[in-house]
Amino acid sequence: MSVFNTPAPNLSKKEIQLIVQGNYKLSVDALNLTGERDQNFFLIDTSGNEYILKVFNSAEEVAVVEMQSQAMFHVAQLDSSIQVSSHVKTMDSSDMLEHTHENTAHMIRIVNNIPGRFLKDVDHSAVSLGALGAFMGKLDHALSGFHHPAAKREFPWDIRCIGFIETHLSELGDGHKKSLVDHFLNQYKQNILPNETQLRKAVIHNDGNDHNVLVNESGNTTAIIDFGDMVYTFIACEPAVCIAYMVLDKKDPFDAAAQVLDGYHQVFHLSRDELMAVIYLVCIRSCITVTMAAYRKKLFPDNDYISVSDRQAWEFLTYMQKEDLNDWAEKLLQYVNS
Repeated sequence: MSVFNTPAPNLSKKEIQLIVQGNYKLSVDALNLTGERDQNFFLIDTSGNEYILKVFNSAEEVAVVEMQSQAMFHVAQLDSSIQVSSHVKTMDSSDMLEHTHENTAHMIRIVNNIPGRFLKDVDHSAVSLGALGAFMGKLDHALSGFHHPAAKREFPWDIRCIGFIETHLSELGDGHKKSLVDHFLNQYKQNILPNETQLRKAVIHNDGNDHNVLVNESGNTTAIIDFGDMVYTFIACEPAVCIAYMVLDKKDPFDAAAQVLDGYHQVFHLSRDELMAVIYLVCIRSCITVTMAAYRKKLFPDNDYISVSDRQAWEFLTYMQKEDLNDWAEKLLQYVNS
């Protein structure tokens, strides 16, 4: 069992309120939020203070949850300009508590809510994609000294973990979609695998998408949430993941990709090999998105969040199949070095 094939928790609003009252001495109203594999609630107490409560998937490893908490604290200590969630302690001064629901144990965490607007709720034309890239570069500088044994894991959302795509290709059927993903797998194997020793590795956030990034009124990125996909992988995967979401629904995906990569590179310098690899990593991330959606939709057909980027990712992959990825890589290299 894994977090990807284990049902998300399903606690009621009333149960959450009782848990919070009993363990935090807070009287709150609770609103259920969307989530991929966990259950999330927005809380507001009688004084107007806002919080986010997460009920972790029962298959989540304790070490992974502890890694997330330590990483958020690490970032906050190293760079105060990067807003990350801070823990609300239980009455016995713990960051986490364990709760049993229907004979299944779940870890629960409450963090303070970060003010701001999610990038998904903002017109991207009013957002500085360069500043977004720079923010992700700053985040990786803050994480550069962070180590945790749980980060070295086989994780399907890690772009290096193409085995997940290969194992679940059959979920895409035998037609165009399967051949499309096959195309990008072959591109990755031909252009990245032979050169992967030249790509530096570190612990990265690995999920800088528009559901996790917050911006201010000026369109500049101020905060990031959800460290649940952290992994030890290629550093170049950080801008690649972010780009994989910023190119969706864009008439000119190159321009969006170039701005994010340029912003990142100006703050966290990438080598030529890393810069040349980014577009291949972007395409594989999109392949993971569509493969994961196909796999999990069959398991959990009522969870719409699983498919939140599915259509746009397929459109991007269809567009990119007609493009020369090496030509893209060269142009991105020229852009950031101009």
